[in-house]
Parts: sequence; C-alpha cells; structure tokens
Amino acid sequence: MATAVCALVPGAIAAQTAQPENLLPRPAEIRGEVVEADTAAFASDPVIQAIDAMAEPEQPAIQQWSVAAAQDLLATIEGIGAEGLTPSDYNPAGLRAAIAAGKGEALDALASKMFAWVVEDLRDGRTPMDSRKQWFVFDPDQDRYPTAKLMADAIASGDVDAALAPIMPEHPDYARLREELAKTPATNSAKRKLIRANMDRWRWLPRDMGSQYLITNVPEYQLRLTVNDRIVRTYRTVVGKPGRTATPQIAESVEGVIFNPTWTVPQSIVKGEGLGARVLGNPAWAKSAGYTATRGANGFVTVVQQPGPTNSLGLMKLDMPNRHAIFLHDTPSRHLFASTNRALSHGCIRTENAMTLAITLAILRGGLTADEAKATMSSGKYTRIGFKQTMPVYITYFTMAQDINGELKQFSDIYGRDAAVLASLDKARVADRSRVTGEQVIIIEDNLQDT
Repeated sequence: MATAVCALVPGAIAAQTAQPENLLPRPAEIRGEVVEADTAAFASDPVIQAIDAMAEPEQPAIQQWSVAAAQDLLATIEGIGAEGLTPSDYNPAGLRAAIAAGKGEALDALASKMFAWVVEDLRDGRTPMDSRKQWFVFDPDQDRYPTAKLMADAIASGDVDAALAPIMPEHPDYARLREELAKTPATNSAKRKLIRANMDRWRWLPRDMGSQYLITNVPEYQLRLTVNDRIVRTYRTVVGKPGRTATPQIAESVEGVIFNPTWTVPQSIVKGEGLGARVLGNPAWAKSAGYTATRGANGFVTVVQQPGPTNSLGLMKLDMPNRHAIFLHDTPSRHLFASTNRALSHGCIRTENAMTLAITLAILRGGLTADEAKATMSSGKYTRIGFKQTMPVYITYFTMAQDINGELKQFSDIYGRDAAVLASLDKARVADRSRVTGEQVIIIEDNLQDT
C-alpha cells in the first residue's frame, strides 16, 4: 500500500510547501440549532484586521480621468459581455456623452463610478448576497485588490484592461466557460444565461485559492485534490439531501486528519431515537456496536461510538472546524458511491477512497511518510495528525462546469439554487452590496445511521 500511495504523490507535489496560508477567516464555532450570520464578527476577526492593517492608504473614490483613459474604460464596458456581464449596467451612453463634453468634474465622477462598478462585478460577482443561497464564503479579494488602487493604476497607465487583469478569475474552469459563452449563439438564451451564472460563481470565490487545495462540486458528487489548478486525484462523494440538510457552500481550512475517529452521537439520536437508553440497557450489544454511554449528574446521556470498521465516520475524517459542523469523512456504507444520485447524507460529505485521501494529506501536510501514515491508520487507535500548514477546502455549487475528465457538462440543480442567480441577471444591478450573506447558518446533526 505504501508504494501505491507514493505513486499518488509525485516528487514535485511532495516538494510543494510554499503555498500561501489560507486567509479565509474561521469564526469561532457557534453552538445551537440556528444562528444568524454576524457581519460584525467578520470585521472583528483577527485575520481581516490584519489584512486591513497591511492595506495601502486609500486613494480617493473619485479620481481625475483623462479623455483617453475614459475612452479606454468605455471600450472595456462595451466588450464586457465576453465576461458574462451586461454592458448597459455600466451606462455606456452616459459615459460616451461625458467623454464628448471633455475633461472635467462630470467625467471624473461618472468614469470613477462606472469603473468601480466594473471592478465590483468582476472581482466580487454581480449576484447580490440574497440571491446566493446557502453561500457562506468570505471573499478577501476586496481587501487584496482595493478599487481605488486599481482605478489609480488604470488612469496612470491608460490601460483599463491591464489594470483589471489582477482581479480576473484565473481558474481554468472560468476560462472554459468564457470560451463556451463566446461560441453559444444569442438565440440560445437559456444556455447563455446558465453559463453566465456559473461564470459569476467563480467570481464569488477568492482569486488565489492556494497552490494546493481540495474542492468539491456538490452537484457533480466529486471531490478533487488539486495542485496548481491541476487535478491530482478525484474521489466520489455523497452529499446532503435536498432541504434543510443540503450541504452549504463554504470555504474552510483543513487543520489535520483524524485516523480512526470517534463519533459523538447527536442528541437527536441519543434521546430522540432512544439510542442512549438502548446502550445503557444492553451493554453486550453496545460493546459489539462500539458504543459507550455516560450519564451525567443531571441525567444527560452522552453516547460515543469508538473507532472501528463499523464507526459511522469510517476510518478517517478531516479536521476542519467550522460553524456549520460540515466536514469530509469516510463511511462504512461504501455501496452508496455506486448510486447515480448521491444526495443522501444529512449535510456532511462522505468520501470514497477516504483512506487514500487521508494518507496522501498526512504525507503532503502532516510530514508523515507513507509507511507511517499506513501504520497510523492500521493501528485502530484514534490519532490526529496536525498539519504543518493548513489546506484550503472549497465546497462549491456549479451547475455547469468541467467534469473530472475535462469535459464541460451541465449538472442537475439538486438544491434549486440556480433560480435566484438566474433571476438576478435579469434585474438591475444592485449597488452597495453586502459582503456576507444574511442567511441562517443551520448546524446540522448528521444522522449517519440512516443510510
């Protein structure tokens, strides 16, 4: 097995240690069934404050535009349809008239405003937050690429496209969608709109996703281990059922891998389904199933399933603390990976060949050799291997994207999240948008026993 794992990790990949630390904030875990997203919590997060502290002094929001620079901005706006955006959102007629009137305050004000709108939509996405269903990714690009700084660069160089280049999505899937949009006739409006919606979803994500990361496209039921935007390994997944237990879209940091995990059984099962009473009342059965139970002085029963082949988390889970209680793990119900429709879990992502993934990450980020990782897994003992450097993981939702074979495909909108995004494309552009969603965070108690 050690030889097989080493084959997964070429020397060039194993030597890749210079990945930038994931800058996505991880708020403290929130306990409870439902909590509201707290905008202030992001502003007070130490990571965000550190970004703010490093920021250069802000240039003015309204800057002085030459006629030549404004003409270049107008050309960018007129060609912005290639990026899936709508030129009329940026008032080309008004800008054209201001250019004709010549240099002055009117031109400065309108060109500055339209440039800012172009930046916001290309950098952050045109879709307003209330149309991004169960989207909980804080995008740091607004801090990394301030609008006023980009504007100053555009005016100084006279080349708007060059100034905008640092904020354009660089993932190859975005480029593929852009190419598809270019060759899709205007008469096929439904396909064009779907392409545009999924191009925008790439803008919702950080431009720099890291040199090594995990990314899963929920409707595709696939997880990718990616190095320099190239797929190294893929894994089938089982994701959340539609409804309240649908898997949310998040970006978190994997801090380690846990071999032979324990499973603390949710109270919805311990109390609601009577498991606590059964474990306490039938010690022989509980031992065979790997359960231990403790009753507190207040009568509260806690049930933990010990490591083993029948553990509901399987033989590994990724340690990725987050307020949604979502993580990637193994499963003893591996027959489910043969199903076509794999939206079957209560939110967490069950991963095929999870042991291979765990060993690979233990090598890449935990500093273990293949033999050490294999021995750790085979020990049957709960062991956490902390990473020397965290690895980003992105749980995304694309209904048109390249599949794991590089073919552009349309995936079923299993959670019905397209409608709001598509509708937003037909509406007027929303200005002054929030950076975070106001949607509820649902803490999911994943009932791993029912499948």
